[in-house]
Amino acid sequence: MDTSVSALVRDFLVNLSSEESDFERRKRLQHEAIQSIRKFKAGDRLDRDEVHRRDALS
Repeated sequence: MDTSVSALVRDFLVNLSSEESDFERRKRLQHEAIQSIRKFKAGDRLDRDEVHRRDALS
């Protein structure tokens, strides 16, 4: 590879520290999920009769 072991270790550590950790990735995904459901309102639900009508969801 025409490089020193020190350079390889340095590059490895730089890449390792710049990557998103599992915790950070999960935190980001949680935030994205929460943001995507902010628009949900319980009042937007179908009532019982609408749910049981076959054409209610089409």
